[in-house]
Amino acid sequence: MHVGIDFTAGAWQGAGIGRYTRELIGAILAQSPDVRFTLFYAAGFPGAAPPPYLREMHRLCASHPHTRAVPIPLPPRRLTQLWHRLRIPLPIEWLTGPLDILHAPDFVAPPTRARVLVTIHDLSYMVHPECAVPSVAAFLRDAVPRALQRADAIVADSESTRRDLQRLLNIAPERVSVVYPAVDERFRPLPPEVCEPVRQRLRLPSRFILFVGTIEPRKNLVRLLEAFARIPTAAQNGSDDLFLVIAGRRGWMYQPVFETIERLNLRDRVRLLDFVADSDLPIVYNLAQVFVYPSIYEGFGLPPLEALACGTPVVTSDNSSLPEVVGNAALLTPADDVEALSNGMIRLLHDNALREQLRQAGLEQARRFRWEASARQIIEHYHSLSTGASHEAPTRALR
Repeated sequence: MHVGIDFTAGAWQGAGIGRYTRELIGAILAQSPDVRFTLFYAAGFPGAAPPPYLREMHRLCASHPHTRAVPIPLPPRRLTQLWHRLRIPLPIEWLTGPLDILHAPDFVAPPTRARVLVTIHDLSYMVHPECAVPSVAAFLRDAVPRALQRADAIVADSESTRRDLQRLLNIAPERVSVVYPAVDERFRPLPPEVCEPVRQRLRLPSRFILFVGTIEPRKNLVRLLEAFARIPTAAQNGSDDLFLVIAGRRGWMYQPVFETIERLNLRDRVRLLDFVADSDLPIVYNLAQVFVYPSIYEGFGLPPLEALACGTPVVTSDNSSLPEVVGNAALLTPADDVEALSNGMIRLLHDNALREQLRQAGLEQARRFRWEASARQIIEHYHSLSTGASHEAPTRALR
């Protein structure tokens, strides 16, 4: 069986779908010693800077005896234009050779004669279009329905996303399998001697509430800042050294976040870390007193799960997939209720019994989500699709 995997997001994106792709494909390769894999990716124009996660992709190839990488000498945006905007029917097999399965872990698949497995992470661009870049939302509104029509198998990150697919795109639920993302084993409680050097290097305060994610409207950071500003000095155990740390790159429409920091006079109490390296992220979770994730909508919501795995108490929203992810191991608040969000953070700063209860529940909840289990589900799809395609693959029309 020869499986082609679009590894473009894994090669270029640090967080979100990029990390999902790297973690999942690594687990799949580890459990598929007899399967042949080709990881193809947009490599950028010749002579340009290489993808930032190229070394990680080569490490994955080296870990599996029948895996190779195939670069496509175009940037991701140009490749998207070629395949999905202009719809030029250049099948990926021209570069990879014949494929049995095409695995598209990032919404859309290139032209192919293989059987197609596509992953839909969320439909945020439809549920909350006001939070999306208009050009990106327009592209997805056009491309995703076509990808779903072409797909032989559809994977969603959560039951919430599966319901959205049925409600918004009329996709029958039986066509969609839920394969949860997971949390890597490096996200775990760590001792102070491991954490303190990173605190010093990143210049983190001694006490802080943490948010991890891209700075963009859907993450609801304006309300988070307003909720943080409501925490009175008395609620900080008599101290004024409580900070809010925001770890994430600027995404889009982020100006209101910085305007709110100025409006609420929070410049001296908010630390912006930008992107945190994968090696440091578990330690940053461990150092936080509370993790807060007030997102308006998530197809899964990996940061709250990572915080739970590190034993950090979590406050998150009660919408979309987030209750699925955290179970009974976090405080849930409405995304639009600033007072409830502020009170939730205050409770977790002071109620030691609740903190310990949620810590234990969080560690147990996080153990339910493992990449090995997610990979096994995807591998079952590969075998099912390969068996189903065996009689028609030689004459299958270009998809």
